Amino acid sequence: MTAIKHALQRDIFTPNDERLLGIVNVCKAGKKKKNCFLCATVTTERPVQVKVVKVKKSDKGDFYKRQQTWELRDLTEVDAKDASKENPEFDLHFEKVYRWLASSTAEKNSFISCIWKLNQRYLRKKVEFVNVSSQLLEESVPSGESQSVAGGDEDALDDYQELSTREEQDIESMMEMCEYAISNAEAFAEQLSRELQVLDGANIQSIMASEKQVNILMTLLDEALSEVDTIEGKLSSYEEMLQSVKEQMDQISQSNRLIQISNTNNGKLLDEIQFLVNYMDLSKGHIRALQEGDLTSPKGIEACINASEALLQCMNVALRPGHDKLSAVKQQQHLFTELRDTFARRLTNHLNNVFVHQGHDQSSTLSQHTAELTLPKHSPLHRDLLRYAKLMEWLKNTHREKYEGLSRTYVDYMSRLYEREIKDFFEVAKIKMAGTTKEAKGKFATLPRKESALKQETESLHGSSGKLTGSTSSLNKLTVQGSNSRRSQSSSLLDMGNMSASDLDVADRTKFDKIFEQVLSELEPLCLAEQDFISKFFKLQQHPTVTPPLAQPEAEETDGSMPSRMPPQAEHRHSLSSEKDMVRLMMNKIFQSIEMELNSLIALGDKIDSFNSLYMLVKMSHHVWTAENVDPASYLSTTLGNVLVTVKRNFDKCISGQIRQMEEFKISKKSKVGILVFVTGFEEFAELAETIFRNAERRGDLDKAYVKLIRAVFMNVEKVANESQKTPRDVVMMENFHHIFSTLSRLKISCLDAERREAKHKYTDHLQSYVINSLGQPLEKLNHFFEGVEARVAQGVREEEVSYQLAFNKQELRKVIKEYPGKEVKKGLDNLYKKVDKHLCEEESLLQVVWHSMQDEFIRQYKHFEDLIGRCYPGSGITMEFTIQDMLEYFSSIAQSH
Repeated sequence: MTAIKHALQRDIFTPNDERLLGIVNVCKAGKKKKNCFLCATVTTERPVQVKVVKVKKSDKGDFYKRQQTWELRDLTEVDAKDASKENPEFDLHFEKVYRWLASSTAEKNSFISCIWKLNQRYLRKKVEFVNVSSQLLEESVPSGESQSVAGGDEDALDDYQELSTREEQDIESMMEMCEYAISNAEAFAEQLSRELQVLDGANIQSIMASEKQVNILMTLLDEALSEVDTIEGKLSSYEEMLQSVKEQMDQISQSNRLIQISNTNNGKLLDEIQFLVNYMDLSKGHIRALQEGDLTSPKGIEACINASEALLQCMNVALRPGHDKLSAVKQQQHLFTELRDTFARRLTNHLNNVFVHQGHDQSSTLSQHTAELTLPKHSPLHRDLLRYAKLMEWLKNTHREKYEGLSRTYVDYMSRLYEREIKDFFEVAKIKMAGTTKEAKGKFATLPRKESALKQETESLHGSSGKLTGSTSSLNKLTVQGSNSRRSQSSSLLDMGNMSASDLDVADRTKFDKIFEQVLSELEPLCLAEQDFISKFFKLQQHPTVTPPLAQPEAEETDGSMPSRMPPQAEHRHSLSSEKDMVRLMMNKIFQSIEMELNSLIALGDKIDSFNSLYMLVKMSHHVWTAENVDPASYLSTTLGNVLVTVKRNFDKCISGQIRQMEEFKISKKSKVGILVFVTGFEEFAELAETIFRNAERRGDLDKAYVKLIRAVFMNVEKVANESQKTPRDVVMMENFHHIFSTLSRLKISCLDAERREAKHKYTDHLQSYVINSLGQPLEKLNHFFEGVEARVAQGVREEEVSYQLAFNKQELRKVIKEYPGKEVKKGLDNLYKKVDKHLCEEESLLQVVWHSMQDEFIRQYKHFEDLIGRCYPGSGITMEFTIQDMLEYFSSIAQSH
């Protein structure tokens, strides 16, 4: 084992700067024996690294190779299996458990002892040893050593020292000088021992010869010690002298420090006095302005603003600790409080007087606007009041109660003023709206409401002198009186809601549109100007944390005690409220009548003409869109948005009314149908709507209404066609769907492209159906004959054998053909033309279209009959008694004669 240890040290560990300290020959427990060596090594360089290396002998040669390496610090446990019995098995716990079987128990114990020593020295007892005999661990520490365990381990581990090159050369030269150094090692060792004794003796004699010199050295040392004592005495005297000087310097330093403290205190006192004088002294001019300043002139207002700002700075100065206990500071604070209260009272009284004074001046100008559809401008009032904006900000920061009271006063006054102005303004608007129909010669006669309702509405606007005349009859139930008055029939149903196109022309509606636009155009700048003024005058934009005046109308409790403070959390949440909400609260109070008046005006416009809802929807949508772009949360945007909901509801009601009247429509049993009233009504509605909604923001609402209306038109056209007795169903469908298709093609409504294609398809299908059904009558017997021939062929009779059928032989065919000579056919076609002319109406001008389609269908049937004769009666020589050219002449001459 020693030879193997030296070989491993030389071949494997020395090249890697490592020393081999322990080795054991092992194999894996429970498997086929493949011997290898576990080696415990340390590095020669510091820091020292301790490793466990698995070395295996190569199969191809007599040399060893390193197979696996573990750091000793990764070893957690060593298990010797049995501490009392000899057992060569042991386990090493690294990242997993490795089970080994040593070649002998002695080698295992020696290796475990080496691991224990390395653990004691380098790992500070980190590894846990299990089932290891305590005697084995104690033997690892030699008894009687005065060194510590760690020191003993280090000596034991360092017992092997490799010779240096110099040492090897010296040994070799010494061995060359002795001939028997190798052959007789004991004699060589004795010779070396004798030479060592001789050298030791020479060393001792040399030491004894130097005793005299040692004595001389000791004498010199004694003299040096006496000199040191002398120097120490002098140093002690010097130290006493320095001590007295130090005491004097300490006294001087103490005096200087006291002087410096006094100077510092004087400087700080001067700074405090200057601070109080600079920040808590109000000039006499500012005091005079606060007590007696003129609040009417621009200069006086400017002086009051400067004085109030100076006072606010003095009152808000951050006093240092202890200032509030000074009597002069208390006097100044008391003076500032009196000045603040006095000026706040003067300012409040003056602004109240300004509100009343400006109100009287503004009321005097109301009569100038009653005859015109305009609202009074408040810009002069705003301009005068904005001079006090900075004073209002000062009042808000110093006297919140007076600020809120003044705000409530302004809101109450302005709400009454605006209520009168808006009421008068809307009365003029209603009178002008009612005048649009009054000037049109009683066009309110077409309204589907009773006269009393409209009379009550108009009398409330401009008195009994403005009574409107009209019919009390209702047009909700409409009937067709006769075919000779198609235009009057269409007019009675044109406006499916309230008004007829023949009675109320486009000019009246345009005038209504202008009036409604004028109303909105007057209201919009009024609201925006007032909102802007409130924001600037009451300084709500700069201070969003201010409690809105309307939210807390009472500043004190009824018993005179101060109001209880909100909890900190609630006060913080309240401070985060937007200034826009505060402004909107004041605007709601000031303009509380606008929404009600707008709804009343919209209701009147809807009563006058339900189609007015289209104009109002477009105008209102545009103004809402504009207001939202400026400020989505403004009062104007919110109010117009609420009114827009009402307009949209009226628009939906108008569409629903049209659909309902389509469903209630009844036709005359004695006259032909022609173009239905609600079909022409939809056409004029679409034309009007396209004109109104051109470039409108709410085009989607109209598209949805289009879809509802066109589906209702389709459904009710089919219903009327099914109920028609005078006019064939195909004619009703063909004419009306042709009219619908023409209307949609002309207007190019993109959302109705599918319905346009469907109308064309229905028109084409019913045109073809009508043509086929009508053409069966001029050649009725011939049609029946060939239908029988086709039936026989369909039953399986061969075409060339049909002529042998008794009912369909050649004689029968000639007999049928003789009944339809050219003259007879022309007569039948002439009768057919008259009948078609009787079925069709003049408005659509479809007679020639239908007649041309009949000509094409007749030619197709003629060719079909000739083809059947050629296939079923071959070689018979039977032909029709008229040709295709004859038919073309018949159709042309009949069309020209009529």
